[in-house]
Amino acid sequence: MNDRLKLRIFKNKAMQGVIIALTFLCVLPLAFILIYIIKSGITAINWDFITNIPKPVGETGGGVANALLGTLIIIVVATVIAVPIGILCGVYLSENKKSKIAYWASVCVDILQGVPSIVIGIVAYFWIVRPMGGFSALSGSIALAIMMFPIIIRSTEETLKLIPDSLKEAAYALGMPTHKVILKVIVPCGFSGIISGVMLSVARIAGETAPLLFTAFGNPFIETNLLKPMQSLPLLIFNYATSSYKDWQNLAWGASLVLLVFVLALNLLTKLMTRKWKVQL
Repeated sequence: MNDRLKLRIFKNKAMQGVIIALTFLCVLPLAFILIYIIKSGITAINWDFITNIPKPVGETGGGVANALLGTLIIIVVATVIAVPIGILCGVYLSENKKSKIAYWASVCVDILQGVPSIVIGIVAYFWIVRPMGGFSALSGSIALAIMMFPIIIRSTEETLKLIPDSLKEAAYALGMPTHKVILKVIVPCGFSGIISGVMLSVARIAGETAPLLFTAFGNPFIETNLLKPMQSLPLLIFNYATSSYKDWQNLAWGASLVLLVFVLALNLLTKLMTRKWKVQL
């Protein structure tokens, strides 16, 4: 082996080592965050934490049942609003690639994806909260649904682009109308990718606080009316972590751990689904 070849092998191994080191450097902050939150929040989680609402100042104990229920309701309503609109928009973009309307719609989706969440919250406040006359869970769900649109639209569009044209041509050859081709051939073929995009969008909004500050506002009690203010985990964490009471800060750490586990579980489940069905988003 001559010196030139040895030098080349050395450079390759050195570059590989640098890439591995930088990769671990990117993962390191997440590891520190996980360790710190688990260490701070694990002691606060027990049965009372799950089943009770927060206690008033001066009383020990209490839980985050109102925030858990509120988070679930707000996310479910936001998903119900965002999924059909996002999927239909994604189907349109994938089926009309050369249309001017599709081009400008695609540009708008990219711009919407870059709009800060707090701006969406302020817009939702002026468009929904003020006309309705007060804060509500419904306005919070609409604000979160707006944030879900870009992820669902892009995942649907990119997934449907992977479907071979021969499938659609075969369906058209059998005499199926366009709407049946879309509903019974195209969408079912890309179902796993679409579901993965929906789950990613849910994981994206689960920890959002800014839009809910201007819309859902929060509630110290359990509330199921969509037209009333409703508590959620991000709001509870924001309010209790900045308080001067030790019990409330412990609740905030416990809620942070629950929210983190929820988001991690959704992301892992999405990865498993994507790998199982071999869908590339």
